[in-house]
Amino acid sequence: MTTTKKPQETTPEINLKDQQYYFNRELSWVEFNYRVLQEAFDPRTPLLERLKFLAIFSANLDEYFMVRIAGLKQQVEAGVSSRTPDGRTPQQQLAQVGDRLHPMIAEQHQHFEKLLRPQLIAYGIQILDYMDLNQEQRTYLQQYFEEEIFPVLTPLAVDPGHPFPYISNRSLNLAVVIKDPETEEEFFARVKVPKVLPRFVPIPEAPRDSNNSRGEGPRQTWTFTPLEQVIAHNLEFLFPGMNILEYHPFRVTRNADIALEEDEADDLLLAIEQEIRKRRVGGSVVRMEVQSDIPSSIREMLREELGLVHHEVYEVEGLLGLVDLMGLMDLPLPDLKYPAWNPVVPAAFRRLGELPSEPNLEDMEETEDLFALIRSRDLLIHHPYHSFSATVQRFITQAAYDPAVLAIKMTLYRTSGDSPIVNALIAAAENGKQVAVLVELKARFDEENNISWARKLEKVGVHVVYGLVGLKTHTKVGMVVRREADGIRRYAHIGTGNYNPKTARIYTDLGLITCREDVGADLTDLFNYLTGYSRQRSYRSLLVAPVNMRERMTALVQREIDNAKQGKLGRIVLKMNALVDPKMIIKLYEASRAGVQIDLIVRGICCLRPGVANVSENIRVLSVVGRFLEHSRIFYFYNDGVEEVYIGSADWMPRNLNRRVEATTPVQDPDLAKDLQEILGIMLADNRQAWELQADGSYLQRRGKNDAMAQSSQNILMEMALQQG
Repeated sequence: MTTTKKPQETTPEINLKDQQYYFNRELSWVEFNYRVLQEAFDPRTPLLERLKFLAIFSANLDEYFMVRIAGLKQQVEAGVSSRTPDGRTPQQQLAQVGDRLHPMIAEQHQHFEKLLRPQLIAYGIQILDYMDLNQEQRTYLQQYFEEEIFPVLTPLAVDPGHPFPYISNRSLNLAVVIKDPETEEEFFARVKVPKVLPRFVPIPEAPRDSNNSRGEGPRQTWTFTPLEQVIAHNLEFLFPGMNILEYHPFRVTRNADIALEEDEADDLLLAIEQEIRKRRVGGSVVRMEVQSDIPSSIREMLREELGLVHHEVYEVEGLLGLVDLMGLMDLPLPDLKYPAWNPVVPAAFRRLGELPSEPNLEDMEETEDLFALIRSRDLLIHHPYHSFSATVQRFITQAAYDPAVLAIKMTLYRTSGDSPIVNALIAAAENGKQVAVLVELKARFDEENNISWARKLEKVGVHVVYGLVGLKTHTKVGMVVRREADGIRRYAHIGTGNYNPKTARIYTDLGLITCREDVGADLTDLFNYLTGYSRQRSYRSLLVAPVNMRERMTALVQREIDNAKQGKLGRIVLKMNALVDPKMIIKLYEASRAGVQIDLIVRGICCLRPGVANVSENIRVLSVVGRFLEHSRIFYFYNDGVEEVYIGSADWMPRNLNRRVEATTPVQDPDLAKDLQEILGIMLADNRQAWELQADGSYLQRRGKNDAMAQSSQNILMEMALQQG
């Protein structure tokens, strides 16, 4: 990572704000989701994992429509005409996103129907249409319908006395046309497919007697039928005495973003609860999905009733709502999934032994080993390669029961529904520790969960803060204050990911555990900023947004520019989830023009255009999409040989640098800094899951000469964790 290109011999005057040097944020996100979809298309991906990626693609789209597309529609309705850095108006963005998504979604459904469904059958997994079932299977489903489904259904008529019903967000429905045989009059009704029942109804089936394709003897099979088809073929129970003329499934997505005027809310907790209730009802409809064979009359009636324009209706072949394919991952077929991965307990932690399953204060008299380990050296944790429960969770749990610990302070952005971290904080308060927790109520789609935890924490005496007005607290930090023989010492964890044991198994994240005095002092100042009143403008080591992070990061890039202009080596490697901020992009362009070689590993949105002569020809952009969600942020600067590496919670987006509380820390231990550089080097060499951004905005997947030559960075890191553990 220490080679560079020469600086430009001539640096003609160029307006780096020109729209030609920027990709559109929304279109860039769409291309990221297409890379997710490519994992479902890739035959090297295990079969059930391919279904999972189809489901993730659909789930991502749901949220995108609920938030981003809904926001663009609101801008259009409000008459907003301002342009993005790439020169597009909200109306243009909506049109171009639709133009890109329509064929992409059609491709997703065609791939599932024509390739994956037949492949599933070869492994004994059948998702059969109702019309393809034999009589025995239909008899079973009719009984299932009468006993399990029918009591849950509520048909809703649409006529002058019954207005068009409210269609809830992300709901699958049947549009039903019926006729009264006595009057010959036709009616329309809507039947909602209940979410409380399995989307794919299992049909019991005995093991086959025939050998499987591997010649290994009898094989179990799994047969399913879509729930909406079971309902559709039993509609006579819902409309007795009527003739069922036709039925057509449709699915609706609504605006689900929370609009909150924080400075006008007397009680932030109450205000967000009220907004959550509004979200359950949902805002305006932003998308309708229908099958391609729906009659135009039915489609147009639904479209007009839901207030949609034509391009907001998505016609697809086959099943709607492929997000529900995720449920098939529960099938006991390990050969069709990635090999099981059990996170490794790092050697340093393994030597400590395990904590008691139900610790108490008396048992913890001899628990100083962990804190002694931290005093001896900083610790770098890399999830999911390293165990969350044996490292970060242990750190907080042990502090909760350690008699020498006086206080614990943490920020919680997203955590699991059965969070062991929150349980440890509750235990700490019950054990007499001073516990202060900032619970971010504005964590999108986790607001309700966070409110629940906040109330539980408050009930046991934890000091709970709900965040700062106008800012979202996105930083992931924890601090333990301990009384020791030589005085008070502060132990810190600074991470790139949430305190969530579930996502820690599927998101790649980093965490630094340290007792460095400068970090402890900075965290003390940061928590005072979060819980009290403070205009803290400087920190010893930490880069904190919105206080000094933009300024410090800009200075780090400028230092590489200055070195390159002096003929020295200039080198930057940045790993993040999104690169959107125009000012930081301009700074990277300036660095490229000065001859600094820049590698960017940007998983998702990237608005920087690489490879443009005299602007960004020294910049390369990669995106890695694979088994684990790349979520860690690493910032490397060569610094004329005195290399500096940082990790933290912030991407380079205006919201992260301007409107969120974020923290990034330098990793000063030379061995740990080298570990981070090695991670970056492994990712830059990936030729299995890495995609390289081209100057025209397209992404090309890197490929080994053959499958044996393809090296997945995530697989290499798993192997390294096993060797080092």
